[in-house]
Amino acid sequence: MTGSPVVPYPHGGLARHANLPPGERLRVLLVEDDEGDAFLVGELLAETNSMIDLLIASSLSEARRRMTDVDCVLLDLGLPDAQGLDGLRQVLEMSSGAAVCVLTGRSDEHLGIVAVAEGAQDYLVKGQVDGVLLTRALRYAVERKRADVNARRLREVELRQAESARLERGLLPQPLMTTDQVAVHTFYRPGRHAALIGGDFFDVVQTRPDRLDLIVGDVCGHGVDEAALGVELRVAWRALALAKVPDDEVLPALEQVLMSERRLQEIFATVATTRLDLDANRATVRLAGHPPPLLLANGRVAPVPAPGGRLLGVRPRRPIAYDLEFDTDDWSLLMYTDGLIEGRVGAGDERLDVPGLNGLLDEPANREVALPDLPAWLVGRAEQINGGPLADDVAMLLVSRGGGR
Repeated sequence: MTGSPVVPYPHGGLARHANLPPGERLRVLLVEDDEGDAFLVGELLAETNSMIDLLIASSLSEARRRMTDVDCVLLDLGLPDAQGLDGLRQVLEMSSGAAVCVLTGRSDEHLGIVAVAEGAQDYLVKGQVDGVLLTRALRYAVERKRADVNARRLREVELRQAESARLERGLLPQPLMTTDQVAVHTFYRPGRHAALIGGDFFDVVQTRPDRLDLIVGDVCGHGVDEAALGVELRVAWRALALAKVPDDEVLPALEQVLMSERRLQEIFATVATTRLDLDANRATVRLAGHPPPLLLANGRVAPVPAPGGRLLGVRPRRPIAYDLEFDTDDWSLLMYTDGLIEGRVGAGDERLDVPGLNGLLDEPANREVALPDLPAWLVGRAEQINGGPLADDVAMLLVSRGGGR
């Protein structure tokens, strides 16, 4: 046999050796309509104590029924219900994760070379292998198939991570602002879902010299589709803000985008928006099913008591605006997604929730944390209480005036 990854020679030897554990038993399905050839294959494997369990099917239709939990298919290219490469293509389609070796005669060895190009792991020429070479060829075919599957899975993960990185740039943009009256610190960490980005997003846009608009949102679910929808919502919100659409019209317009672009009717999103009037030192907060921002001022921490509102995409209704008057020029406002507060507290089902997050910010230890480091410190404490990584993505905006806490 020549031209294949494993090259048994008529007079012994093998070009490469399989690295499968020698004690691992393999299930091999021989698809062969010639009883004499099938008997010979069984004898060759038996004489070498091959640790191979041989199943035999005399046709492709019978092989289809016996394909369950098979490590390798040894296929004769001349069957009563499939001839040549057509049979191979059908076996490759039905064999899933099983390796495939083809059997050829001396007169049609060229088919073996073509079969490898089509996706078979190896080919063997009848009459040119003994039991040792047959066993090694089958084991190597299984090893190579597993290596191919693992390489493909790794490549898929790399592609998903690259796609996630591109989406992350759309979900988590740089703040579009020039004012130095406030400082904005951003934070994002994916949950434990294969470190892939979800549907959390944020944005900051300065629409006038004295006005700053902020949004934090979360599309339900995890994965590329949810992230892409989050990008669409974030971009739509920025466009609406820059176009100076009236405040009461922004979230209803955003909901229209969500309802027209979502792939399933059950998909919804939660959103929190804040408009900062810098000259008047006040803010307007709107919530659509989202946890409230936390205000840190005068040495105290408290959630902004804005009405919760309905989820975007569930039942359209205008969120109620809540006006927040700052009574000091030294304050911070923390906006976040619910991944931060959904971690467990202790061994039960109790969650951290808004009161628990409020308590973390009240801890004396955090008063020594610099403002830019506060979001990461909060996630670290939430994971410590949770007993491990948080399940959901976490996105945060921390906007501060006066430089203090």
